[in-house]
Amino acid sequence: MDRFTSYDGTRLRHRTLGDAPGDPLIVLPGGPMRNADYLGDLGGLTAHRTLLILEPRGTGGSETPADPASYRCDRQVADVEAFRAHLGLDRIDLLGHSAGGNLATLYAAAHPERVRSLVLVTPGTRAVGVETSDDEWDAVAETLFADRPWYPAARAALESIGPDTSPQEEARIVLPFGYGRWDEAAQAHASRIDQQVNWPAAQSFYAPGAFDPETTRAALRALTVPVLVLAGGYDPGPAPAKAAELAACFPGAELVVQEGAGHFPWVDDPGAFVRPLAAFLDPEVSTVTVDGVRLAYRVSGPVDAPPLVLVHGRGADGADWAPVAAELAAERRVYAVDLRGHGLSDRPGRYGFADLRDELGGFMRALGLAGATVVAHSMGAAAAYLLAQREPGLIGRLVLEDPPVFVPLDPRRGPAGPPEPGAAFDWAVLDATNADLNDPDPAWRDGLGAITVPTLVLGGGPDSHLPQAQLADELRTFGV
Repeated sequence: MDRFTSYDGTRLRHRTLGDAPGDPLIVLPGGPMRNADYLGDLGGLTAHRTLLILEPRGTGGSETPADPASYRCDRQVADVEAFRAHLGLDRIDLLGHSAGGNLATLYAAAHPERVRSLVLVTPGTRAVGVETSDDEWDAVAETLFADRPWYPAARAALESIGPDTSPQEEARIVLPFGYGRWDEAAQAHASRIDQQVNWPAAQSFYAPGAFDPETTRAALRALTVPVLVLAGGYDPGPAPAKAAELAACFPGAELVVQEGAGHFPWVDDPGAFVRPLAAFLDPEVSTVTVDGVRLAYRVSGPVDAPPLVLVHGRGADGADWAPVAAELAAERRVYAVDLRGHGLSDRPGRYGFADLRDELGGFMRALGLAGATVVAHSMGAAAAYLLAQREPGLIGRLVLEDPPVFVPLDPRRGPAGPPEPGAAFDWAVLDATNADLNDPDPAWRDGLGAITVPTLVLGGGPDSHLPQAQLADELRTFGV
């Protein structure tokens, strides 16, 4: 942990989590005025970025200011700027959660030249004048949670809130609605709020004068940096529709809705939270949405060079192609995609070879890659040659490395069993693709004669897990 002196002499502390290479990510907690403990390591985001978490004045190890009025949100913009200057960073990547999203928004509006990218996680929206009335919040909460066993008691508690209800008690009543699942993990996370919030300061955070929405919106319209707004599909405030209104205040902002997650999405599903953030924050990674699935990919090589698509095998991802991509990029524009369930792409739960085929085709069409050369390995090779059967004009040339042969497996493969610790892909991929290999669609093999694009098939030789004799037989059925 480290300390620095802010604009008014107040000593503030920040904590450093992780040691990932590259520039750090500056993190502003919410609450408002909540100790940064509740953020944890943001679901493991530290594997991708070093987190520098600012402890707001009057919380954690930061000093209580002499002037209580300095707790107001707009006044704390100067704390963020003092933190940046203390770090000696010309520009920063900035993340704000909940009420910290209001602060991050105000900072970006006041200091656009100091922001390189902005991430707003289930953010407060008052800074831009987007309000959620009590009736709107109640209606969304009932739609989302009415079928939960805890809802009737929680609803009765909500209706008991009155002018004499303390902020602490109101927070305890509302917290079950802050998570996609009110399970043991959520309850443990919520249980510490009494000790984590500076309650008098929290009342000052939204004091009159904190926000000038019209001025802020005007400033944000000129902000040209990448912006990601992440909403929880089970968050009544901000509901995804309200988060979309906030995103619309920024030119070209990206909105991601983490389905099944509430106001603390890294608690509900750490992996689903980290993947879109890691992809967004990595300047070498781009994303595209195909049939509702967000796919990450990496691009290298001259912009005007002939396109080439690299498709990985089962359990791998596009990053595994890095040494190959570096060589090919000398003369090609190389696109290395993370297929669904792999790498930084979404995990929708459907992983049959037909899904992978259709997704690869959608990826190529979305990026205008018709006629590209496709180099694919193993599982990805099967998806590629199934695509070449169905859409012969989409692929220009085809290179297949150890492609599966769609002959029913003997012996058949059984269930994959429990995931290996630290598996970097959705374990459901194994059972889905094994099912297709056990009982493949006969049309997939029969259709090999329809592949007319120039095709090179590479076998792994005697050490390959694929029967090379079957692979040789498969070659004879191609139409080329």
